[in-house]
Amino acid sequence: MDLPAADGLRARKKRERRELLIDVTHRLVAEHGLDGVTVEAVCAQAGVSTRTFFNYFETKDDAALGFAPFAVDGPAAEAFAAGGPTRHLLADAEVLVRSWLDVPAAERARFERGLELARREPRLLVRQMALMERHKGEVGALVARRLGTDPAHPADVVAGLLVMLLHVSVMRSDTTGGDPAQHVADVADALRAVLRDGPGPG
Repeated sequence: MDLPAADGLRARKKRERRELLIDVTHRLVAEHGLDGVTVEAVCAQAGVSTRTFFNYFETKDDAALGFAPFAVDGPAAEAFAAGGPTRHLLADAEVLVRSWLDVPAAERARFERGLELARREPRLLVRQMALMERHKGEVGALVARRLGTDPAHPADVVAGLLVMLLHVSVMRSDTTGGDPAQHVADVADALRAVLRDGPGPG
């Protein structure tokens, strides 16, 4: 087996093990409730050690959420950093966020089950926000590559808008259904309307 093939096999096995841990966690939580499930119980059902579990998830709540850290890098990110694909910041942000949300149907279904659990367990929503917030530094570095030190578009503000666009699209998917990526354009349009809006009543 050549090295690329071996690397591909290892990546597939890691992905399958992670998916197994999420599926077992979801099944046990459905049967016993979040507080009635332990990491040890998940590991026993999945046939792995607790050490293996913690190679994939920091906490039981993370497995319940089924949150998949998205890769900030990639072709869409490189295009964004280079000023593309349209040279219009918000339009390009839409393309970038849609690329982050473009995941296989099975992974999306796991994430949707996690959101369903979060509706019943508010602490999971808090955890989800914390996990998304971790990406903010990476997103900020990506934005800085595109904008440099342009004072009209501070990188930290634009990075915050990207994370918000991602989060609100996911939340709209949770409340109204559909693929989160399908909500990105509507959320971006709402953001444009807010930014164009004049002074409110005061």
